[in-house]
Amino acid sequence: MAEGHSTYTIRDSGGKGTVKVADEVVSVIAGLAATEVKGVSSLAGGITSDMAARRGIKALSKGVHVGVDDNRVKVELSLCLDYGYSIPEVGKAVQEKVKSAIENMTGMQVTEVSVKITDIVSKGD
Repeated sequence: MAEGHSTYTIRDSGGKGTVKVADEVVSVIAGLAATEVKGVSSLAGGITSDMAARRGIKALSKGVHVGVDDNRVKVELSLCLDYGYSIPEVGKAVQEKVKSAIENMTGMQVTEVSVKITDIVSKGD
């Protein structure tokens, strides 16, 4: 793993070895899950999932901050929404989607998903 990146042990197989996940991987999971929600235009400071697929998956960690303490995860997301969508409804959907994705993929418990809307994007933009 790259220098300066935190890793979290999510499984110790008792003699078979360990499974560790880098903090950036948890951030990418959160970013991908958030951009899959209808009404989310992009991550703030990031790019849409279509563009990320062309430029590389790591771009989906921009606008995402993850804190892990004893396999408990707190996530903060900054998002741009498409015009015309309900901010409370999209926010709730993002929280549920991100929580589910991280828990299913890592086995870690998500205790908090905070969503900050930083911009509204109209279709003409």
